[in-house]
Amino acid sequence: LSLEHGAAVLISGGFDTTEEVRNLADRLELPLLSSSYDTFTIASLINRAIYDRLIKKEILLIEDVVPEGHTPVYLRAGNRVQDWLVQVDQTGHTRFPVVDDQERVLGMVTAKDVSGQPQDVLIERVMTKNPITVTPKSSVASAAHTMVWEGIELLPVVNRSKLQGVISRQDVIRALQFHQMQPQMGDRIHDKILSGFKEERLTDKSLQLVGQVTPQMSGSLGGISTGVVMTLISEAASQVIRRTRNANMVVENMTVYFLKPIQIDSVLTVRATLIDTGRRFGKADVELFAGSELMGKALFTGGVLQK
Repeated sequence: LSLEHGAAVLISGGFDTTEEVRNLADRLELPLLSSSYDTFTIASLINRAIYDRLIKKEILLIEDVVPEGHTPVYLRAGNRVQDWLVQVDQTGHTRFPVVDDQERVLGMVTAKDVSGQPQDVLIERVMTKNPITVTPKSSVASAAHTMVWEGIELLPVVNRSKLQGVISRQDVIRALQFHQMQPQMGDRIHDKILSGFKEERLTDKSLQLVGQVTPQMSGSLGGISTGVVMTLISEAASQVIRRTRNANMVVENMTVYFLKPIQIDSVLTVRATLIDTGRRFGKADVELFAGSELMGKALFTGGVLQK
């Protein structure tokens, strides 16, 4: 009856069907699947697959920011410094990828590289060779971290070793800010952890996250999972730094000291206090309390993704 009404059929429990039904499915060109799993397991697997696809849709990739077919401005290894000056006048930019005859990326050239050089000097002699590159399938978040960590303003986008485009810090920041304003399609592990914690502002330079440690947050020994602790520390510290520096943060370093194990069902307070901020970094001191008892301390350093 399902086949006759145009519906595909999934049979759970490992049961087979008759030759007549199989012939009907072939004639109607409809799928007829049999699985050894029970109905509940199959439903769980399908829901998990759909959920994972929704999460993946939320991950912003370089190809979402740099469309295929985009032709970037570049220089060739045989060009000279005077050609760089012409491109600067025409585009207003000072950073360009350098490619060979097959448009494979050989280097990057910036104003710092050509400063003080005669105009007839070849670009390949002053360029920075073997630059860091990204692919269209790289995430924007990883590109942001690379830019902060390496102090890079522009990354070439390569597809099969050939230049496809470039992405700048401004592109990354705009993409991340726009993405953060979009509605979420599914909760990630990060979201599930933070959903049970409430933020409380203490002073201009301190705040705390308060919530209960649930069984889902436990590790193999029965206490809170180390990954959960790292997530809470990172979130609290990043939030307190953002109050001073309204910018995207990437984790550079965390030093954590566990004084006592944090048990399931205890009320956990993650208290973050701003220590210092600079043009490219922020530091925060984080304390973990179960009730009024100090359970751990951490020092967080984050990189600021600037325009």
